[in-house]
Amino acid sequence: MRERALVVDDDPGVCELIHSVLGATGIEVLALSTGLEAPTHLQKEKFAVALFDLRMESPDGAELARLARSSGLNQMTPIILMSDDFCTSAVSEAFSAGASFFLYKPIDKSRLLKLVRATRGAIEHERRRFRRVALKMPVVLTKGNQELAGETLDVSLNGLLMQAAGTMPAGSPVQVTLHLTPDAKPIVCRGCVMRVLAGNRMGVQLYALPIGESARFQEFLLPLILQEPAEATAAAN
Repeated sequence: MRERALVVDDDPGVCELIHSVLGATGIEVLALSTGLEAPTHLQKEKFAVALFDLRMESPDGAELARLARSSGLNQMTPIILMSDDFCTSAVSEAFSAGASFFLYKPIDKSRLLKLVRATRGAIEHERRRFRRVALKMPVVLTKGNQELAGETLDVSLNGLLMQAAGTMPAGSPVQVTLHLTPDAKPIVCRGCVMRVLAGNRMGVQLYALPIGESARFQEFLLPLILQEPAEATAAAN
């Protein structure tokens, strides 16, 4: 799957320049002239990198960065905020909003290319987080007094696809109990049912794993992820 970048800037010339630079690195660009449609794209698609104009009509770049960092697929996506505001407060505002990098306008192509290259390590890390591995493991979802047992179909460091005798509504906050192996202590964390599919299948996002649980989960899953071909990369559950 080809990497995609989300670019939001009300200057067509800036969008065209970024499209040219990123296109040369093999990254496909989705360019928007306003921030109005950006929240929908951020909720539905995992981007390799995002570039936002800090100063736009609402929602501006800072608002979009905070939105991306607050929840969903792009919490860890590298974000570059751009501005022609040379005040130090603009830089502070950008990083406070969750920017990974700050880029002054007018944009220098070589500087932009260096920043994009700098995000590559973060991009590969994120790719591994969202790469799915076909695994069948017992899993239990708990919501209040309701408990639903099932089996995973595939698993990533960020979520899982499972099948059970029934389903819970999309958007349901749940406790997830995932049994990695029959004789090991299960992974227990919070999660959210992100989507419900035919055949009593549910995509569940995992979050707020305790540090010890996260380390144990990665230790179990990463060797399997690294065995998977790069084309196995997929959107998050």
